[in-house]
Amino acid sequence: MLLTIMTKADGYLQFMTVLFLFVFVLAVTYLVTRWIAKYQKGNAGFRNLEIIETCRIASNKYIQIVRVGSKYLVIAVGKDEVHMLSEVSGEELSFQESYGQTMEFAAVFDKIRKLKEKDKE
Repeated sequence: MLLTIMTKADGYLQFMTVLFLFVFVLAVTYLVTRWIAKYQKGNAGFRNLEIIETCRIASNKYIQIVRVGSKYLVIAVGKDEVHMLSEVSGEELSFQESYGQTMEFAAVFDKIRKLKEKDKE
């Protein structure tokens, strides 16, 4: 009887240890990933270049709107080449209000849940 209790306690202790280590590794991975992203974004040093919008037109071909200083350029990006298509003024472009803002996961989850509820009705 005592051996059975010890075996169960050992199993429970091992499970809790593995669970703790898993959560710890997950948390460290999350924090390191965020730190690397901030580091790379901060060290990029691109204050005059910004990709505004990208549209995929083929498997490895894109059209991008790029801000260079105060000018906006439309470029075609292929596998091995980049071509400037035209220059557009800032007044010709429409920008989203929430550009550059991030949404919390709970807000995104609530939006999706509400959409699913509307679909069921």
